[in-house]
Amino acid sequence: MLYEQWRKIAAERRGELALHDLASGKRWTFGELDAAGEVWNGAPSTVSACPSGNNAPRRCSGLQSQRDLAHPHGHSPEFVIGLLAAWRMGKVVCPLEPDQAPPQVPLPPRPCVHLKCTSATTGAPRLVAFTGEQLAADAENIIATMGLRPDWPNLGVISLAHSYGFSNLVLPLLLHGIPLILVPSPLPEAVRRAAKGESAITLAGVPALWRAWHEAKAISPNVRLAISAGAPLPAGLEQAVFAANGLKLHNFYGSTECGGIAYDATDTPRADDACVGAPMRNVHLSLTEEGCLTVRSRAVGETYWPQPADVLGAGRFQTSDLAELNDGAVQLRGRASDQINVAGRKVSPASIEQALLQHPALSACLVFGAPGRNGDRADVIVACVVAIAPVTREALKQFLLERIPSWQLPREWWFVESLAANRLGKISRADWRRRYLAEKLKVESRKQK
Repeated sequence: MLYEQWRKIAAERRGELALHDLASGKRWTFGELDAAGEVWNGAPSTVSACPSGNNAPRRCSGLQSQRDLAHPHGHSPEFVIGLLAAWRMGKVVCPLEPDQAPPQVPLPPRPCVHLKCTSATTGAPRLVAFTGEQLAADAENIIATMGLRPDWPNLGVISLAHSYGFSNLVLPLLLHGIPLILVPSPLPEAVRRAAKGESAITLAGVPALWRAWHEAKAISPNVRLAISAGAPLPAGLEQAVFAANGLKLHNFYGSTECGGIAYDATDTPRADDACVGAPMRNVHLSLTEEGCLTVRSRAVGETYWPQPADVLGAGRFQTSDLAELNDGAVQLRGRASDQINVAGRKVSPASIEQALLQHPALSACLVFGAPGRNGDRADVIVACVVAIAPVTREALKQFLLERIPSWQLPREWWFVESLAANRLGKISRADWRRRYLAEKLKVESRKQK
């Protein structure tokens, strides 16, 4: 189904530019890309092994085969060509990051043709199986909601293997004819140079990249459509980019399991971090009794693989995201699994974080629950904060008392230089909770000596 749709696009736009690789300078028209996919067979002799270590480039070649499972990988034209070859040969596709080992799993049942790896920010990584129709539906929803255009080619800086890049860059190229320009690095100067050669572009990034580009003044005036996903987009960053460039960053909220969920299509910056936009076209949202968001659409994955779960399947994905649906807008209130139990009462760490971030001395913060000292079931609220100006715990407590109930005040404060995020700009509460407990154990051990 996917390959047939590609062949139709390739025939209709045969002589037009499809793919431009800035690292090598090579260009492919749709006809040339089609021909390359027809002759590529993924033989070991044509596959470059991915180097390891800090100097490993992003440009590892594209298709490794494991029986009937293909693994396009890296950030290069070979990823796209290898994907086309896998579609042509009827292989099940499981894209990988350059340093990611192929999962040792059986092939999913037909009609599943694709496996995506979850980001593992809320637990162990899992695989999600998709049919061709489900992948195509996600791309259709993205095109219809965001308004991607052939005359605004995608500047490709985000991972092609990750669900975000695959759905926003790769599928629009192959299923809808949106040209793709591959940029060898997301560094500000590389993005600035890449944008110069085009009259208009679409640029998809993550908040960490948008902040870096903004601070380096590397956002080109020919960016016509700016998209941010992969992690929560701070409204302050969105406002700063708009003030400096007149460019609206469109917040995009989605999940590996179901593709796009909500998108902020408005023309002016948001005032509320919690608002992630309105439901995507053809996506229907509702809330459970507990307030968790339920997603229904044709783009929802078939099943977790190889261990199914009742939260995913039959066109429905039950998220663990606490949300509110107000006047057509989606507002996120944290995750049910992140809620902190304080003497029998539940509090979302996101609500405390939003209040804390209003303090001018803080640039970032993360709130989580840790075991109480008495060993009971109640949690202690811990605030991990990054200060850009001198501030005391007592001052922060007084600041919070004007904004949240006293029982929600953090009891423990941990000042750190920065909050390390992953490549998508996501910060794991579980990781920072482990770091906090390990640091606390060290301190207690020193006191006992």
